[in-house]
Parts: sequence; C-alpha cells; structure tokens
Amino acid sequence: MFGLIRVAAASPRLAVADCQYNKEAILRLVEEAEEEDVRILTFPELCLTGSSCGDLFYQETLRRAAKKALLEIAAVTAEKNLLLVLGLPLAVKNKIYNVAAVVTGGRVLGFVPRSQAVGQRQLALFPKEEIWQIPFGGNLVTLGRRQLFTAEGFPELKIALEVGADAWAAVPPCTEAAAAGATLILHPAAEGETVVSAQRRRKRLAVQSGTLAVGWIYAGAGIGESTQDMVCSGATLIFENGDLLAKGQRFSAEGALTIADLDVDLLAAERRRRSDFSVDADSWQEHEFTMEIRNSGDLRREVARAPFAPETGEALAERCAEIFSIQTTAVARRLAHTHARRAVVGISGGLDSTLALLVLVRAFDRLGRDRKEIVGVTMPGFGTTDRTYQNALALMDGLGITREEISIVPSLLQHLADIHHDSKNHNVTYENAQARERTQILMDLANDNNGLVIGTGDLSELALGWATYNGDHMSMYGVNAGVPKTVVRMVVDWISRRGGLGDGVNEILRDVLDTPISPELLPPDEAGDIRQKTEDIVGPYELHDFFLYYVVRCGFTPEKIFLYAKQAWGEVYDDRTLLKWLRNFYHRFFQQQFKRSCMPDGPLVGSVTLSPRGGWQMPSDACSTLWLEQIEELMKETVGEVTSV
Repeated sequence: MFGLIRVAAASPRLAVADCQYNKEAILRLVEEAEEEDVRILTFPELCLTGSSCGDLFYQETLRRAAKKALLEIAAVTAEKNLLLVLGLPLAVKNKIYNVAAVVTGGRVLGFVPRSQAVGQRQLALFPKEEIWQIPFGGNLVTLGRRQLFTAEGFPELKIALEVGADAWAAVPPCTEAAAAGATLILHPAAEGETVVSAQRRRKRLAVQSGTLAVGWIYAGAGIGESTQDMVCSGATLIFENGDLLAKGQRFSAEGALTIADLDVDLLAAERRRRSDFSVDADSWQEHEFTMEIRNSGDLRREVARAPFAPETGEALAERCAEIFSIQTTAVARRLAHTHARRAVVGISGGLDSTLALLVLVRAFDRLGRDRKEIVGVTMPGFGTTDRTYQNALALMDGLGITREEISIVPSLLQHLADIHHDSKNHNVTYENAQARERTQILMDLANDNNGLVIGTGDLSELALGWATYNGDHMSMYGVNAGVPKTVVRMVVDWISRRGGLGDGVNEILRDVLDTPISPELLPPDEAGDIRQKTEDIVGPYELHDFFLYYVVRCGFTPEKIFLYAKQAWGEVYDDRTLLKWLRNFYHRFFQQQFKRSCMPDGPLVGSVTLSPRGGWQMPSDACSTLWLEQIEELMKETVGEVTSV
C-alpha cells in the first residue's frame, strides 16, 4: 500500500430539513466513492439536516429524522470498506450540539463536537476537555473532542476531526490533535461564501496543514443550503503538508466529490525530521477500526517531475530569485569574514561554473567591490571544445572580471610522464589528473592573490560522486553545493531571461544552457564536438534529482520511488529505463559517500543537503545491498530481467 490512502471530500446537493432526501444524496456519493476505491470520505457540517435550519434545530422531529438517517447510512457501511464523516445536530443533557459522526463497519465509532468558535445560538459549544459516553443506536458511543481514529495495521494513520469554524479559532483544536499524533484532519464545514472566502480558506488551510505536517480534508456545505442570508459554495479541498493535492468545483448544481491519494508515509517522514512533534495522547481516546487498504498502482495525485522547484510560472521565478539571493548572501559573507581580497573560480563554459560566476558578480556588486577582483580562470585541456572555450572567454569578458587562461596540457603531459602513464591511455588516471591539475592551479592562484577558491560542483554531482576526489571535489567554499543540477539550469535560465547583463552575456548564457553537460576530460570527436556526455554515463539529471529528493528528504523505499517515478515520468521513460537509473543512483550514492564526508563548506539552499555537518550523516562504508536487491526484484517483476549498474 506504500503508505498511501485514497481520501475524498464530498459536498452533496442537499435540501434544508429534508433528512431522507439528504440521506439519498449522501449515499449516491458513497457509492461513487466506493467505485473509486476511496477509503475515507468526509461530508459537510450538519449535512444530514442542512446547516441553515436555524430554530428548526429545536424541533425533535428534525433531530429524530437525522438520527434515523445516520443509522441507516451506518448500516450501509457494514458491507463497505469505507470510513465516513457526517454532520448532524445531537441532543444530549438538555443541549443540542453540532457534531460530526465517524461511521464505519456498520456502526458509529464516535461523535466529535464543535467546541471552540462561536456557533449558531441553537447549537451549544461542547466543553473542550470533556469526554462522555452516550447511548446511540443500541451502543455506547464516545462524544468528545479528544478522539483519534486509527486503521488496524496502519499505525501512522491517525485521524482527528475539526468541526466547522473551530479551525479558524486563535488556537484551533487541530493543534492539540497533531501533538497527540494525528496525521489526518477531517474538516466538515458550512460557511457562507464571500468574494474573498476561497482565497483565504485555501491559504489558511495550506498553512495549517504545513505547520502541523498533516493531511487535511475540507468538505464545505453546498448550494442546497438556504440562501436567506448567505450562499454556500460546496468547496472541497485536500491538502498534504501544506500542498494542495486536489480541489473540487465550487457552486456545482450536482455536488462535488474530490479525490486524492494521501501519502501518510511522507507526513510521518516530515515529522521524524522535526523536533516539535513529541506525541502526548494520554488524555485522548483512540478507536481502532478495520479497513483493507490497498494500492492499485494508479495514483490519484500529481507527482511533480521537479520536486526541488516549481516547473513554470511566477512561482518558479520567485524560487530562482530566492536561491540566487541565498547563494549571493552566503558567498558575500564568507568573502567579508575571511578578508579575502579576491575570489578565484574556474570557468569551463559549462552550467555550474556559469552559475558560480554569476553569483560572484552579484556578490561583488552588493559589496561595492570591483568585479576585476574576481579572477576567472579557464584551463583548456585534452577534452576542451572550442564551443565551451569561447563561451568561457566571452562570459568572463562580458561580465568584466579578470580573465586568466592557463593551458593544463604541458604540465599534464609532464605529470603523466613522471608517473609513467601513457597519455594515449584514456583511463581514470588520465581523466582525474586533469581535474586535480586544475584544482592545484586554482588553489595556488588563490594563495598568490590572497583569495578564496569558489567551488562550482552542485548537489547532484555530490549525490552521484561525479567529481574527482581532491580535484573538482575540493574548494574553499562550494557555492553550488546545495543546488541540484536541474535547479542550476532553472536559475541560469531565469537570469538569462531577466536580461540587463550587457555585452552579449544573455546570448552566451543561452548557448551554455544548450551545451551538453560534460567534464570534457576526453578528446572531442572528429567534428570537434563534446564526446564525453555526462548524462549518457551516469543517467539523466532530471531523474537523479527526482530520486535524490525521495531518497534523502522522504526516506522512501526503492519500490515506492519507482511508483512515484512512473507517475511523474512514465510518459518519457519506460520501466526498464527508470529502474536502470534508479539502481545506478543507489549504487553511486552509497559508493561515493566518502567524498561527501569531507566536502567543503557551502550554503544550505533547499530541503535537501548532503553536508556532513548536520545535514546528511552516513557512514562511508554503508552497504547498498538491501536497496539494490529490492530494485533487482522490481526489475524481475516488471521487465523480467535484472539491470546492471
């Protein structure tokens, strides 16, 4: 089941005070939800009667009809694999309470009352701290706010309820529920709609869900409510840790059923990372219910291809601006703290060094320092192509920094001869010697200029170990260390579209973006083009960044990551390709940890860091066997063969 559960928010077309009609409308949506394999279904506040009954709530006839309708609906659930939440007025101890009934397996598990926000005068607010046992339908049923509902065999799923406007109180009940372990809040509501309601509701629920690291199902009363003094819209929303998974159409004449697959494992992973969730459920009553939870493989949720950043639009521009500001602030502070006179950076004409240089230029401008104090060094070697060489030169000149050109070929030929290595043997020694020679030049130039070497390697390269140990792996400050390769591309693209850099720099940036990613350590092909393309060797960075997020941030199993990858990338890559590169990711991620254990300082930028200083702590000798075996089993089950690294 992968920790996923299919949930839904329903807003039926109701008739005020007609409980029989409302029951039938509810049951129609129950049948529809069952056909869609929904397991948890939330209906609006007071949906059995309508929330706008006013003084009719005092009528015992109405309350009896609501009770009868609830018992009939409960009986229907005896044959269904479904938990329902239904609202009704309930008379207890000479007061009438606005309650939500939790129904499954043919019975009412509990009543959760509205207890905080001011409600209709006919409906009393239930004492917050009390829990009563009341007779209902031949059983004793719990009435009280402090109740949790848990599916047998799914301990991470703990359900609590937030009734109506309780959610908008200064200290809403959901805060205490989350502290007691609730991971899913069901919110039956009935609110009049105004021109700002939808936007405010969405923002507030997103904040509540994200702050508490919970799933949130909001089901609002629909247009069948009385329009005497207000209009209800039938809003239905499903959130997960601050993200909107699904929303229904408002003002629908037919009602709404909004469905999504909620990832409870993701919520649990988020809570394990946070220190503010110390569960205290001693004063809460917990009910366990039986429910078969299965996953059919068809996910009812969007899975972003680029989990580290929005893919398009204004949100992407805002994210790129934020990342660029974090990087700029970080390197400016490090330069000021060390009293470094200059910054030294290797410029290859590739994507990573381009972003590092753009960050440095912005930092020097902010510090009011001359850009000429940035020393850009291009170091052509055996694999340098004319395209990247010319872009490196033009970029440095266009940005007005100090340009140095130092060929590494003579020193490398001497070095390879010194260690008795044939320069025609293009093995790992041949490749790594170039990276280390370049790093030596940068370090010594920095010493000679009272400067700092600014590293250009990114988060994705660190994850894959795609760096030469003590070569491009090393610097005095790694400004890109917290930025995945796909996001490096997004930020450079954003900068190029903003314009204003002058001297043809924007055109150079466009060409850099179009250049294949390569370390350029092997000689070019016969046409002088790049022969050694990184993504042909280690795999597409768009996949590796996807894997990186779910491995490190969420701690998902390979099986679940594969499920998510198919949802996000299934139209681009077949199963064999996804599993091939997933296996390669795990293999390299474990094998190359030793490089991350001694990586230089660099700023935390997003939700994933591989810094050994409190960001990612992993033994360099950890075995990948458990993860690779699971991928091999997936490969056998999916395509009938085992892939290789």
